[in-house]
Amino acid sequence: MKLYYSPGACSMAVDIALHEAGTAFEMEKVDLAARKTAAGEDYTRINPKGYVPALRLDNGQLLTEVAVILQYVADQKPDSGLAPKAGTMERYRLMEWLNFVSSEIHKQFSPLWNPKTPEETRQMQKDRLAGRFDWLSKELDGKPFLMDGQFTVADAYLFTVLNWTHILKIDLGRWPKLKDYMARVAARPKVQETMKAEGLVK
Repeated sequence: MKLYYSPGACSMAVDIALHEAGTAFEMEKVDLAARKTAAGEDYTRINPKGYVPALRLDNGQLLTEVAVILQYVADQKPDSGLAPKAGTMERYRLMEWLNFVSSEIHKQFSPLWNPKTPEETRQMQKDRLAGRFDWLSKELDGKPFLMDGQFTVADAYLFTVLNWTHILKIDLGRWPKLKDYMARVAARPKVQETMKAEGLVK
């Protein structure tokens, strides 16, 4: 398998999942602005959507979209515990989390990356995120991870997008439970390994 990624982007969630699962894979960095891979290929010819992640499977097929790739990775190594068994209520709870992170956290950050976004819109998005963070803090009260005691691909995804608060200078001090959660996930050996592989930490 080959993961097309950009350091610290949402593709890091897949990178974390692959490391946690112990899956053998290659990585190829993508310059999203230039739409070029590290090997000099036109990335839009690989993934016409133009964004990461994309996972090239061993059979040659290309899989895209974070929440889908995460479940695929987990299902290849069911003993990893990264996702509950398909068809169970626990699996639907995982999918519920993945959809929440995708639509209510990940996509709410999008306007904040655009330098042309008006300040009023930026503040509106930050206020919206603050409301989501309030709710998340209550959900994480007394739980180490989203699915209670088990680290899953939903945690890989949430950690990745919450990590953007550092870059965008959004202070998580108002949400100590989220800060604790981030520290807990960041301390995982495979998460550290992933961040080193992406050049985010030494």
